Amino acid sequence: MTKEVYSKIGVWLLFALLISNYVVDLEATHHVYKRLTQSTNIKSPAVNQPYRTGFHFQPPKNWMNDPNGPMIYKGIYHLFYQWNPKGAVWGNIVWAHSTSTDLINWDPHPPAIFPSEPFDINGCWSGSATILPDGKPVILYTGIDPKNQQVQNIAEPKNLSDPYLVEWTKSPLNPLMAPDAVNGINASSFRDPTTAWLGHDKKWRVIIGSKIHRRGLAITYTSKDFLKWEKSTEPLHYDDGSGMWECPDFFPVTRFGSKGVETSSFGEPNEVLKHVLKVSLDDTKHDYYTIGTYDRVGDKFVPDKGFKMDSSAPRYDYGKYYASKTFYDSAKNRRILWGWTNESSSVEDDVEKGWSGIQTIPRKIWLDRSGKQLIQWPVREVERLRTNQVNLRNKVLDSRSRVEVYGVTAAQADVEVLFKVRDMDKADVIEPSWTDPQLICSRMNVSVQSGLGPFGLMVLASNNLEEYTSVYFRIFKASQNSNKYVVVMCSDQSRSSLEEDNDKTTYGTFVDVNPRQPLSLRALIDNSVVESFGGRGRACITSRVYPKLAIGKSSHLYAFNYGLQSVDVLSLSAWSMKSAQIS
Repeated sequence: MTKEVYSKIGVWLLFALLISNYVVDLEATHHVYKRLTQSTNIKSPAVNQPYRTGFHFQPPKNWMNDPNGPMIYKGIYHLFYQWNPKGAVWGNIVWAHSTSTDLINWDPHPPAIFPSEPFDINGCWSGSATILPDGKPVILYTGIDPKNQQVQNIAEPKNLSDPYLVEWTKSPLNPLMAPDAVNGINASSFRDPTTAWLGHDKKWRVIIGSKIHRRGLAITYTSKDFLKWEKSTEPLHYDDGSGMWECPDFFPVTRFGSKGVETSSFGEPNEVLKHVLKVSLDDTKHDYYTIGTYDRVGDKFVPDKGFKMDSSAPRYDYGKYYASKTFYDSAKNRRILWGWTNESSSVEDDVEKGWSGIQTIPRKIWLDRSGKQLIQWPVREVERLRTNQVNLRNKVLDSRSRVEVYGVTAAQADVEVLFKVRDMDKADVIEPSWTDPQLICSRMNVSVQSGLGPFGLMVLASNNLEEYTSVYFRIFKASQNSNKYVVVMCSDQSRSSLEEDNDKTTYGTFVDVNPRQPLSLRALIDNSVVESFGGRGRACITSRVYPKLAIGKSSHLYAFNYGLQSVDVLSLSAWSMKSAQIS
């Protein structure tokens, strides 16, 4: 790290010390919650930190979970997030706040929202930001009141001329939305308001995640002034049997092209819009989305044929990824996706290292030309960290072979590879019962040879391959006499670490691509996280791994093919990644 980075960490730690031991005197409507100002015996983070990331967002210490209220204001990107100022486990949650000019390097500010009033005295949980027509940003968030009921509140910037929006105030009208005997809302399952949008009638809409017994639903509220809200008779959408819908997100996408669409947009002339409804299912701890049509008159979301808002729906990411949130980047006309990735280590290890949780690299997100899935790709700004490029061209990987990629820092790298499969008729026929790709990847790990595959990358590998994480493809025939094929992408953590207490789940997903065409794989490797993008962003898998041997300069990177048939590497480009300035 540079001296500047250490300096910023010093500022953050000084601030954390202040809020841990002293009462900060702010205005009465937003004073520091006393419980957060009491001195505690917090263990300092361990000095040796091989698993801290170099270019993923994470605070210097303590617990972090959901990304909240991402937005751009006066050219400055804002990220708020759920943070525990008192330790590396969940609890004492406040809205921490950082800003950036490029989505990669971040500066910290004091927490923007923290428990201080009856309507949020027991917690300030997730929510979203909305930019009003006059350019003013506001935040809707879930507060936990003295009865432990979940209610919805509003916070506004104290000084709109400050592009960093350091100070926020809470309205005396809070809570704006609350469960009661009339509306019959489940008081323990009513949280995470979305970014609001304007309808044809000039009324604002917002949805809030909830459940009634096993029915998950997105409750709709409407308002003329953003302060007085009325519950709609019917939800925007619901599904029986899916359980609690957390962290809902609802936004338009253009039918053709990759540009972003502002949340309230009705579309340009002759432009076709679709809408995306995403929910985080509390039962499975995964994020699912459906694509469909928004009935603006009836305030109903109608999924397209083949989509159902339950655990059968497509996922943003098939690894460790939850509580995601998008925002419209008006500066670059794109929609950006943030997501939280928790740890795979034990709670004891988290406490020992003094921190838990990271945010994935922000992703640009748009609708595929097929209209059937979303595509995600790391924002281009992350490429500014690339250095020391290494290239391989037209390399043949014979059966049971691998080639090491030299010249990059394998523990902190960006790799893009393009494979070409030769003899498609040599693919094994997939079993009709193999409908779960994660199960396929678990049963057929990297050591199991098949006709076409596994082939891909071995990352965070130790010198003698005692440890490695493999990200790879397998290709199957759909049936014996078919000319159709099934592509499976796996991220296998089973050999990722000699530490037995880690969660080393193997992840997998189907990739909707034509394997007769070159097959792309990209991996962002950052010490303890591997973000993998298959089929140019049609499939994403995020993994957390904690090798004991493959650390720092002792880490290696390979392209490999353990299948029966040869595979061509048309191109492979790898870069060492500099550390971002994050504090």
